[in-house]
Amino acid sequence: MYFDLFFEAALPPHSGLSEARLYADMLSAIELADRLGYRCAWLVEHHFMRGYSHASKPEVLLGAAAARTTRIRLGHAVIPLPLHHPVHVAERVATLDVVSSGRFELGIGRGFSPREYAEFGVSMEASRTLTEESLDILRASFRREPVTFHGRHFDLEALDILPHVVQQPHPPLWSAAVSPDTYRWAAERELGVLAGPFKPWFMVKHDLERYRDAWKATAAPRMGMTVGVLCLKDGARARRLAEEAFTWYYGQLFAVTRPVLERLYPSYEQLHALGRFRSVMNLGVRLGLLDAFGLAVVGDPEQCRRKIRKYAAAGVTHLLCAFGAGAVEHRVVAESLELFASEVIPAYTGPMTVTGQCQAVSP
Repeated sequence: MYFDLFFEAALPPHSGLSEARLYADMLSAIELADRLGYRCAWLVEHHFMRGYSHASKPEVLLGAAAARTTRIRLGHAVIPLPLHHPVHVAERVATLDVVSSGRFELGIGRGFSPREYAEFGVSMEASRTLTEESLDILRASFRREPVTFHGRHFDLEALDILPHVVQQPHPPLWSAAVSPDTYRWAAERELGVLAGPFKPWFMVKHDLERYRDAWKATAAPRMGMTVGVLCLKDGARARRLAEEAFTWYYGQLFAVTRPVLERLYPSYEQLHALGRFRSVMNLGVRLGLLDAFGLAVVGDPEQCRRKIRKYAAAGVTHLLCAFGAGAVEHRVVAESLELFASEVIPAYTGPMTVTGQCQAVSP
């Protein structure tokens, strides 16, 4: 199993932090993770979500991270393809791959915010076909030759898309995955999947089984799961700090996802099945509930190692760790990063290589 970092760029109103301090703390955490041997640092892209996420242009932050690090890979999770012209996406991807010396990883998805679609003038009903065509154009751009594409949404003729990616044949490609259909779609297109952080683990576990069954490529399937993490020497202290921080963070997460879970938006109908958890969440998000749903790993090192076993046993290959869930002060996050690296990760990985990758072994 590989261990990555995951950032929503949350800015709790009660934190007293500025956006400048938030960004500085994230970059500092990525620098520390680079030294500690974590595999990849992932940043999201969200718009108009005050508090929950202030990462509207993560490619700028990833560029800054590339200049400050040497080994850790840098991931965009995810670019909501329907909200962007695919040529712009291809140019951003290639530029990040160049400036990071081939350390970039790309996650793509449709996004989930009705407001983002409305403000950017895009139909949610067209999200699937927009994503399909954008992915085709993106893959064509990796071939280092002029791109010609004629589709429903885009019409390109012998277009030179520059610069070119460093990694060959291209940076690793991932897809955000929530609905069962998306898992099958990702497997058919040989994309890794990124699950979570708001779908209960017992459902994700079955989704991953379907994904693995649908995978036909010769390369091994890549399955990522996002969880909130806080690992401290004193497990009671970790739970005490996480109770407030994770309650706020996941409360924000369920608030921003509730519209698409409650209404039958065109092409998002399968997500409606998750709406049955609304009544549970309306009773109040609590750490115990998050732990029961497999959305959090909190405690001392032994407790964290034990909680991670279920993900490893189900075949999760990449655990994306949201340390402190964006709502714990930076010094505690740094403390947790160091402890987790020294006392939890070695139970699931072999020696680090010079590229920061880990050789997987049985825990």
